Amino acid sequence: MKLIAANWKMNLTPSQTKEYFEKFLPLVEGIKDREILICPPFTSLCVANEILRDKWVKLGAQNFHYEAKGAYTGEISLIMLKEFDISYVIVGHSERRWIFGESDELINKKLTAALQYGIRPILCVGERIEEREAGLTFKVVETQIRIALSGLEAYTDSLDIAYEPVWAIGTGNPATPEDAQLVHAFIKELLFGINPNHRGETRVLYGGSVNPQNSSEFLKMKDVDGLLVGGASLDPESFAKIVKSF
Repeated sequence: MKLIAANWKMNLTPSQTKEYFEKFLPLVEGIKDREILICPPFTSLCVANEILRDKWVKLGAQNFHYEAKGAYTGEISLIMLKEFDISYVIVGHSERRWIFGESDELINKKLTAALQYGIRPILCVGERIEEREAGLTFKVVETQIRIALSGLEAYTDSLDIAYEPVWAIGTGNPATPEDAQLVHAFIKELLFGINPNHRGETRVLYGGSVNPQNSSEFLKMKDVDGLLVGGASLDPESFAKIVKSF
């Protein structure tokens, strides 16, 4: 089943979240042949959980700290998040890597914690523009995945992966569907190489300037198993169109 996920980033207050779902849920009512996931800011998780309880739309978190508790001022743990019935957590988004300095080794710790607590991670990988221009796309993606899964090789079927080329995120210049297909196929082949017992249950999503006009073209690709949508998910009508675009 394809996964269409919304990453709201640092947008929408709790009251705006309530208004969003009042518009969005009727637009996607009855859609059961794909997973719909909303990842709001921490401050909106409580109201979102109340609204989505017993609904078919799932709730996820954008980030977390890998420790369960402790003197980590300003951080949120998975134990805290589990009380909001979240199903997924985003791990290693490029904005966490490049703005907040998260290393591949830190992302490995987060991935380990998410798997330990039974919350399905969406591991984000992708190259920067200078790496793409140097022909390093596959090398960068492979390095990110291998380090993230270090010591977790047996769990390749317990997570999903989002390919988000950094140069495409929020720029309005997405990768072509054909480019995405090449990287997605590479990722799937890599997982079989990492884990000889891999069952192929990892969905590989595309993210990076996805909108209602191009979403169906990405989803036509053989190895594109869903989408991780940023800016276009902030409008309920726009995101509903993406959800229904295949």
